Amino acid sequence: MKDIELAPATLSVWAGEGESLAQGATQVPIVYSAAYGYPDVESWLDVALGRRPGHIYSRNTNPTVHAFEQKVRILEGAAAATSFSTGMAAVSNTLFALLAPGDRVVSVKDTYGGTNQMFVDFLPRIGVQVDLCDTSDHEQIEAAIGEGCRLVYLESPTNPTLKVMDIARLSAAAHEAGALVVADNTFATPINQNPLVLGADLVLHSATKFLGGHADALGGVLCGAPELIAKVYHYREITGASLDPMAAYLLVRSMKTLALRVRQQNENALTIARWLEEQPAVAAVNYPGLETHLHHDVAARQMRGYGGMLSFTLEGGFAAVKRVLPRLRLAHLAANLGAVETLAGVPATTSHVECTVEERAAMGIPEGLIRYSVGIEDAGDLMRDLEQAFAVA
Repeated sequence: MKDIELAPATLSVWAGEGESLAQGATQVPIVYSAAYGYPDVESWLDVALGRRPGHIYSRNTNPTVHAFEQKVRILEGAAAATSFSTGMAAVSNTLFALLAPGDRVVSVKDTYGGTNQMFVDFLPRIGVQVDLCDTSDHEQIEAAIGEGCRLVYLESPTNPTLKVMDIARLSAAAHEAGALVVADNTFATPINQNPLVLGADLVLHSATKFLGGHADALGGVLCGAPELIAKVYHYREITGASLDPMAAYLLVRSMKTLALRVRQQNENALTIARWLEEQPAVAAVNYPGLETHLHHDVAARQMRGYGGMLSFTLEGGFAAVKRVLPRLRLAHLAANLGAVETLAGVPATTSHVECTVEERAAMGIPEGLIRYSVGIEDAGDLMRDLEQAFAVA
């Protein structure tokens, strides 16, 4: 059967592994070899020049890493993929590889904090102009794109306010202006959303999060057209932000349960988000699956599930947050997300630790906001845990 005929749950288990299996093994091996030898110069040259498949040096390519790239590539419906040591390596390498002094980028104000730092600090240093728009104002974003740009960077849902961007609409506007579209699909995962199908040119993930799902491996991945991936891959192979084979193995192993995990996290998050809307201690809930969400109609159109991430703002602001968070018993207070265990934190210590209070406020991120990454536990237990914590708020 062709990959296109298989469901995402099946692809999560089987995709991309066949060519990496050896000697009857049913699991992808961890290949710890810095270099790969050849019996003669001609066969070595054939691989080095891309005339036949193979590996030369593990900073460039590695069999275990290749299996991970293939699995994500197939799930995203892409022609090519390359990987990185972390999610931010995927973001930074993509931007630096595709942009040059004098180029212009259009994005939004409340992307992930590390990405935002690229836009407000690092890219302007090399002469790249960045225009950050109101995430909820698609007309403003389209107008900024219409002024001309090299690249449009989308993140949907956003971290940590769970805003939703109309990927198809904005991709169409970008292509009309001759711009490339890069979409961060970390929160949605390829189980819930496929930005390439919606019109994006490149899709990236912090694989550390939902793809890995067990909080034990760092990684990033980028998927898209071969010519674009080749350009970013060359930048990455020279700058050296390569994915480690052990991390790649852990990611491949974990992705076998990706569809199961995401299905449970989708269900838990929607149940908890609806419950949170009724709690007097909660001032606002951010979750695209709620009918009250500003862009719920867009999310319903472009997503198959609404994800395991939500955030909510407490009455009483940051003082209430400091009282509530330590009382949670079924959540790690840690700067991560997408794991099988529930995690909770505030932007000041997680997604936007690089930003000041004023910068977070400008992005629409209140200090009383809690980012809540829902795990695969029983939803009733999680709600009871939140309820006892809210008692002090």
